Amino acid sequence: MAGPLEGIRVLDLSRILAGPWSTQCLADLGADVIKIERPEGGDDTRSWGPPFFDKGGEPVSAYFLCANRGKRSVAIDLADPEGQRLVRELAAHCDILVENFKVGGLKKYGLDFKSLNNLNPRLIYCSITGFGQDGPYKDRPGYDALIQALGGLMSITGEPDGAPGAGPQKVGVAVTDLFTGLYSTIGILGALHHRSRTGEGQHIDMSLLDTQVAVLANQSMNYLVSGSEPKRLGTAHPSIVPYQAFETLDGYIVLAVGNDNQFARFCEASGLGYLAVDARYLTNPARVEHRDTLLPLITARIAQNSTDDWIDILEKARVPGGPINTMGRVFDDEQVKARGLAVGLENEDGVTVPSVANPIRYSQSAISYNKAPPHLGADTDNVLQDLLGLDASALQSLRDNKTLG
Repeated sequence: MAGPLEGIRVLDLSRILAGPWSTQCLADLGADVIKIERPEGGDDTRSWGPPFFDKGGEPVSAYFLCANRGKRSVAIDLADPEGQRLVRELAAHCDILVENFKVGGLKKYGLDFKSLNNLNPRLIYCSITGFGQDGPYKDRPGYDALIQALGGLMSITGEPDGAPGAGPQKVGVAVTDLFTGLYSTIGILGALHHRSRTGEGQHIDMSLLDTQVAVLANQSMNYLVSGSEPKRLGTAHPSIVPYQAFETLDGYIVLAVGNDNQFARFCEASGLGYLAVDARYLTNPARVEHRDTLLPLITARIAQNSTDDWIDILEKARVPGGPINTMGRVFDDEQVKARGLAVGLENEDGVTVPSVANPIRYSQSAISYNKAPPHLGADTDNVLQDLLGLDASALQSLRDNKTLG
């Protein structure tokens, strides 16, 4: 089965994570993604390690591997006028361009939206920056941790004031970059549909800060509705109790009681039946109001049994809960194995490279896992020969001039 984006070509001028995450999603959906990299070093994340995957060919960081499968790597020096000309010509053969240069950074190369739109009016051009194409912060650099702070996420993440280890925390992965990459993909797919109706491309302005504020979801709405600042609650939930991590005899579990019936079943199964008939805890709003008296009782009870005991108790009682797994336990989990979330992809050297599957499951289309993240410049000759008709002599001349890697 062909992927839903079979026949769509993407020119990827992005690096690090937000842009590459978006273009990897497009590659998974069947698009032909051409990744333009600096001849010297390529995408910065190739060297963001350890750990490095070093089993044949050039060592490459796990960070780079996480966001660049399914792409073709073309090593072109964008600072060179000949390199700029080559990329413009490639853009004329593409449907989508994704870039994350500073605002206006590509204009001096003739690779900004206006220049390329004149060349290819059907081109969908997605720009990803820290703060967007306008506003007082538009020229500032944007990084995930900075945006987690500015966008409010860190203010609601971490242990509450007064608790051991209290203070703002960032999330364990670069969620602002990842969410921005996903929203960029959504925007691109919408623009493709628009183009199918009108024939016109357009510019998509994606901002890490915009995305971070948008995905605060219920927490931002809690503030807008009430005017009260959300507080850090550790693993606890501001609007549901009990819904958090608890320490067991030998580890940790998360208890995720979503309604009053589940709470009653939990109380019965755990030997805390008296709590289910206490007026302070009968309903979720009441449990939220009285969390300070309820949670110590639950904490003390859960500490008496092992993690495996609790998983068995909760499953039998049909109460949502589970262990806090390490990465090893995640990939050893029977459900993760059954869903095939760990995959192996063959690279140019015939070496199998580990990867994590795309979570989308189509019934009539295929997610493409046909290419491991490429070595730097591995596809330069093929792409420039196939799309621009350059012969071996022209390619060698460009290499002699340091335009190509």
